Amino acid sequence: MDKNEFAKAHLGLVRSCCKRFTGKGVEYDELYSAGCLGLAKAINNFDESRGLQFSTYAFPVIMGELKRLFRDGGSVRVSRSLKELSLKINRLNDQSKTSCGHELTICELADRLGVTPERIAEAMCSSQPTVSIDSDDENSAAPQLPSPDIQYEITERLCLISAIGSLEENDKKIINLRYFQSKTQVQTAEILNMTQVQVSRREKKILTLIRQKMSG
Repeated sequence: MDKNEFAKAHLGLVRSCCKRFTGKGVEYDELYSAGCLGLAKAINNFDESRGLQFSTYAFPVIMGELKRLFRDGGSVRVSRSLKELSLKINRLNDQSKTSCGHELTICELADRLGVTPERIAEAMCSSQPTVSIDSDDENSAAPQLPSPDIQYEITERLCLISAIGSLEENDKKIINLRYFQSKTQVQTAEILNMTQVQVSRREKKILTLIRQKMSG
């Protein structure tokens, strides 16, 4: 699968990330554009040798672009050069479909336009049309992916993993023991050399912190 198809296959993750920010003062098309830019950056920088699944790596990158959008006042800035490159890509693909019946691959586009494949992927992602997060249209610009509920659940889990990963080490241990190893507060206290009351109080604070992190 080339980077063009790879990007299209993960637009569902972009839509699910955008869903977390809907109704917070920024139009959906702006959210979607920012998410696509984040996806492009993730594709460009992803290193399979690190042993991470792409969605696990891409999630915080996409979320970072969405949060940056709010910090910048709700405006996605796509450079003029990237817009021009996108137009050139569209022209070449139209010509290729007319003459050969198919679009060019990212590598072919990069060779003809004299830029890197990563730059092509970024231009193509930035120009992807927005789609409704609840769209069921089979002819939608984005491919049909897992159902919105499943995709949203995956996104929530990735967000939870990210929130837990940002905790202090002792807090991570408390969450691991309580929710991944199913230890009681008494057992957790014994393992961590704390009292049950200390574990209870700290656990409440940690859960509040996780909820805050997950809410963006």
